[in-house]
Amino acid sequence: MINKLIYRKIWKKIAKANNILLHIHPGPDADSIGASLSFYHILKNMRKNVVLISGDSELPQRFSTIPGIKNIINKNFFETDLSHFDLFIINDSSSLAQISRKGKVSFPKNLKTIAIDHHISNEKFANINLIAPKCSSTCQILYELFQSKKIKLTKNIAACLFIGIYTDTGGFKYFNPTYKTFDIASKLAKIYPKFDQLIFDLENNDSPDYIKFTSLLLSSVENHFNENVAIASISYDQIKKNNLNTSTVTNYSVVTNMLKAVTGWNIAMTLVEVQPNLIKVNFRTRDPKTFDLAKIASATGSGGGHKSAAGATIQKSLPEAKKILLDIIKKLYPKLDK
Repeated sequence: MINKLIYRKIWKKIAKANNILLHIHPGPDADSIGASLSFYHILKNMRKNVVLISGDSELPQRFSTIPGIKNIINKNFFETDLSHFDLFIINDSSSLAQISRKGKVSFPKNLKTIAIDHHISNEKFANINLIAPKCSSTCQILYELFQSKKIKLTKNIAACLFIGIYTDTGGFKYFNPTYKTFDIASKLAKIYPKFDQLIFDLENNDSPDYIKFTSLLLSSVENHFNENVAIASISYDQIKKNNLNTSTVTNYSVVTNMLKAVTGWNIAMTLVEVQPNLIKVNFRTRDPKTFDLAKIASATGSGGGHKSAAGATIQKSLPEAKKILLDIIKKLYPKLDK
């Protein structure tokens, strides 16, 4: 009943709005892109003036075949004139830092905000907050929101929603999908029957640089706490020395999943120094019943996510960031140190 009330509030706010802003969160993934692009298509069909900005990060090549990707404008939040908009729909972002990390995010009085997200760590910072941590992805939440309005899903909308659900569940391998997730995915696949090509394009679009990047991370792996914790890392100097571009070094979750796949490596972390003293951290666990990654990420002061998958940003040197994370894990799970 609560969700139905929020649905009505969201559609009422959209109906009143003329100029609507959408964004992609820093370190873009297919759930963020798919969610905002699906909304972009729907708002355009509703004859709204809508702008979708890329946010802080360059969009990786692997997302290039998601329908509508070319409509994303290469701007971040602080390069956008907010006086031109009366509504900002914020998808898949648990905090203001997930809108932009280039400064302190605030909203003018004229700009109403709607946050739609599935992260349990969501800070509920918007005027209207639709937060559903039990959903596999933000795209799954949007499917149900769109169904509440009986919106006809076009092939493009279905493709955007499908790829967000597929990737955020790790191809239905993570701990978050349910029978309902599969049911929604099957309905979307029926609308967009070329879903297999969409997946192929996403998963087979790497560059030689990415192979080099992955090999550098894998060669750096170190273990802690009786091999319960595995860490892969790369410094900014290594990135520059190997001429790795920005879009290459944003796709590090694949390496974290590789570490998680090792029996006994219960907590996997990948640390990438994207700028001097600015560390992006990706977390995965094979045992979310024992280890809550959202707690570990939140304890850094600039992270969040789910029990089984999370992320954080640490403004320290690489050695300092490792020490901070290991101290947090030791404090939360002291038995690991024995």
